[in-house]
Amino acid sequence: MTRSLPALLLTAALACTKTDPLDILGNAEWIDLSHDFSPETIYWPTAKPFKLEVVSAQRTPAGYYYAANNFSAAEHGGTHLDAPIHFGEGQWTADQIQIERLVGRGIVVDVEAQVGSAADYRVTRGDVEGWERAHGSIPSGSIVLFRTGWGRRWPDRGQYLGTGRTGPEGAAELHFPGIDSAAAALLVERSIGAVGIDTPSIDHGQSRTFPTHQVLFGANIAAFENVANLDQLPAKGAFIVALPMKIKGGSGGPLRIVAAVRR
Repeated sequence: MTRSLPALLLTAALACTKTDPLDILGNAEWIDLSHDFSPETIYWPTAKPFKLEVVSAQRTPAGYYYAANNFSAAEHGGTHLDAPIHFGEGQWTADQIQIERLVGRGIVVDVEAQVGSAADYRVTRGDVEGWERAHGSIPSGSIVLFRTGWGRRWPDRGQYLGTGRTGPEGAAELHFPGIDSAAAALLVERSIGAVGIDTPSIDHGQSRTFPTHQVLFGANIAAFENVANLDQLPAKGAFIVALPMKIKGGSGGPLRIVAAVRR
């Protein structure tokens, strides 16, 4: 029998703490880690942007107010999920990812000092090992989030992507930090649930073969990109809920990701 989402959340929370899970989920400060979707939302230079078509925003002849819209967008843009199928042939699609992989203990690895203004910085294995020396080994099933500081540049497309151009020309000019494949391999060794970053991609902007995507997705570890507000989370102790649009057969999709932190 499939358990309900609330039951899964409580089970995951209980696994993350010896405290009553209601103490976290019921009395927590909730922090939104998602950018909203609008015509200003940043997408890959070759992707179709978000569009909202207003169908109705008025009172009807019957006297009541009625609002409805149509929207369209590429899977990969704004705060979104990368499903393992995105770079892993035969791996999970968006609808196949287990909910247990999308909720759980939050680990925040802060590399903002290392990044500085280095647009092509790649988070190293040493950066992750440094977090572990300070806080202990990353527990299995954790959602590991990398704070590079790049999120402060949102929604300035030129500053965030390194270029304001679109199309293949824009893709060639991308500059932003990512995660080195050796660091990704360490995360696979730790059997994490998912990974996230406050930049457009888990691979740095100038990557051409996307090795970090290949390493993580080959192990069926999903990724969250363009994550917001990581500066509001502690290095450990947050509880993450990251639920994407459940697109059957999808390689990704829009994501609402939030964190619960003890008050």
